[in-house]
Amino acid sequence: MIKIGVIGGRDSIYGFAALGLDIFPAEDAKQAGELLMHLADHDYGVLYITEKLASQLSPELEALSERTLPAVIPIPGVSCNTGIGMANVKKSVERAVGSDILFGS
Repeated sequence: MIKIGVIGGRDSIYGFAALGLDIFPAEDAKQAGELLMHLADHDYGVLYITEKLASQLSPELEALSERTLPAVIPIPGVSCNTGIGMANVKKSVERAVGSDILFGS
């Protein structure tokens, strides 16, 4: 069975546990990179990771982009956001509903 995980600072990911997602707190890029690669090899089909950590994991994200699974999706965290996560969320919503629900385009 394919699982969904969330990697990031505890304050940023804690709420995802209420949705039934597996959470993996990581406070630095080294820990996040190790978690990311480990989970990618253990039945995780979708991995959400906070923008702050994703911005520090280019080599790992590049290696995983060549694989079919997992899909690695940056999400906004509590701090240090670049806008990449919100843009990805917006893009996913547009794909799902066929239009931009925030701005009506």
